[in-house]
Amino acid sequence: MRRIPTDAARGVMQVDWAFFGEVCRALALRVGREFEPEVVLGVAKAGVIPGVVVASILQCDFTSMVVTRRDEDEEPVVVSGPPSSIRGRRVLIVDETCDTGSTLRLALNEVRSSYPADVRTAVSFRTGPYAPDFFAFETESRIILPWDREIMQDGEIIVRPDYAAWLSAAELPPPVEPS
Repeated sequence: MRRIPTDAARGVMQVDWAFFGEVCRALALRVGREFEPEVVLGVAKAGVIPGVVVASILQCDFTSMVVTRRDEDEEPVVVSGPPSSIRGRRVLIVDETCDTGSTLRLALNEVRSSYPADVRTAVSFRTGPYAPDFFAFETESRIILPWDREIMQDGEIIVRPDYAAWLSAAELPPPVEPS
């Protein structure tokens, strides 16, 4: 996929469902040309969605693990590790984005401790210096995913406050659609 240029200030890229589907197809195609995973492991929460799609396209098993950050500036922690069923199998770890690689490196270490036959990493959007084995789209922009844009607060669905701040700071075009 193409790289979207941004100015010195980090831009924001809103992704709609149609474009996200095409990104998942592109990721599955890139993976499938070089690697035949037996199981895709999605890093919850957001990596589960592209992981399930990629696993479906590649016709392999899907499982997940949970890695989280309490705050954007904190290091990620494992909440729930990979299942023992990955032992001796070819595993593809999938997350939605990758900037510094701290989440993927943590997931990779956890998976390796389960002794898979082989393990590779993949993300839908590469947004920083860390290089996973596979990615579908590269940009310096912050990514706003369609399932993550709105939240429930006080009984109302609203745009996530942190995203609202990003959106108001940027003059944005409409969400990116397939070309």
